[in-house]
Amino acid sequence: MIGLIGKKLGHSYSKGIHEQLGNTGYQMIEVNEDELKELFIEKKIRACNVTIPYKQTVLQYLDEIDEMTQCIGACNTIVLEDGRYVGHNTDAGGFETMLRIKNIDIKDRKVVVLGNGGAAKAVIWVLKKLQAKEIVLVKKNLSDETITYEQCYAKHNDAQVIINTSPVGMYPHSDELVVDLDKFTQLESVVDVVYNPLSTKLIAEASDRGLKTCGGLLMLVAQAVEAAGYFQHRTFPDEITAEIYAKLLAEKQNLVLIGMPGCGKTTIASKLADLIGRKVIDLDAEIVHDIGMSIKEYFALEGEEGFRKKESEITKRFMNETGVIISTGGGIVTRKENMIALHQNGFVIWLKRNLNELETSDSRPLSSNKSQLASLYEKRKALYEHEADASVLNEGSIEDTVEMILKCWKEGIEL
Repeated sequence: MIGLIGKKLGHSYSKGIHEQLGNTGYQMIEVNEDELKELFIEKKIRACNVTIPYKQTVLQYLDEIDEMTQCIGACNTIVLEDGRYVGHNTDAGGFETMLRIKNIDIKDRKVVVLGNGGAAKAVIWVLKKLQAKEIVLVKKNLSDETITYEQCYAKHNDAQVIINTSPVGMYPHSDELVVDLDKFTQLESVVDVVYNPLSTKLIAEASDRGLKTCGGLLMLVAQAVEAAGYFQHRTFPDEITAEIYAKLLAEKQNLVLIGMPGCGKTTIASKLADLIGRKVIDLDAEIVHDIGMSIKEYFALEGEEGFRKKESEITKRFMNETGVIISTGGGIVTRKENMIALHQNGFVIWLKRNLNELETSDSRPLSSNKSQLASLYEKRKALYEHEADASVLNEGSIEDTVEMILKCWKEGIEL
């Protein structure tokens, strides 16, 4: 049997990745620690990957480990060769491939590594290989190998690269932030090995600051490709990694529509859903359902501040959705927390339309006439520009607009 060994594997993407690499019959093998020994003693495993919490535990069942695995002290890939189990570590190779593809420079940089578990060991091995100037290990509690976050802020705020190897920010706790980026004055790049959500809050905030970033999905794919190479006794080129990454990202990533009231977000979202077979989440409709009245009535009762608070609450409720289309209200961009949440699993499209062609309505408390619309546009234009991953002009046919959105999205997810 081949597959992934771990304790809880409900949200793993490994099966889909390996099947694309030709490893048919790849299974999710959930076992307790006392069941682990039986798998290897009875030679039930032909080839496997290993994930939390068994990357170190499995070492005792192996007949041979390669040099990298020995140095790192953790194994995530095992192959049965001539009746003997041979262990490898592809986390390090996957991490190095991710840095190379994303052009994240390590040489002569001070690098802060958050966390000190098995993933950190693979990351540190790569950082040393790539000649990092200094590597600082940070953990919540002080130890012989690590410093605290407070010590890091005080003594290493000149770090140029931050790499998170801790589980902070991982689904379902996607709203958690592992470190305060404002404490660092010379940051160039931020990397997170967490892949669910697609961009952790850490990555979303780093992107918002214009830093180079990379989330863990690319590392996940790259290490799986290397592992498949061990399974099949061959080498796959980077192009295969990029192709599978783009396909998986397209499957999981949300399409998020932002833009002025009356620009056509609801209509375009519906057409997109019909074309690519996705569910639509209309945040304004969800708000109305939640409050049990119209948005105009809610404005009259709670004012704009009360509405924005409710809008943020509803936005966070859907932040962990994947593979959907999200249509937002025109003012979603006025609160940074909304856009950080939407960027975590989303590709954001600014749907633009000439101001004279925007629709007005008495049901819209802030855009019931053209004068209000013009004032809103001046306040929000820069916000739309900043938050958008791409912009599309919605002034032709619906079909043309949808085609342009899909083209921008495809270009945006390709490496």
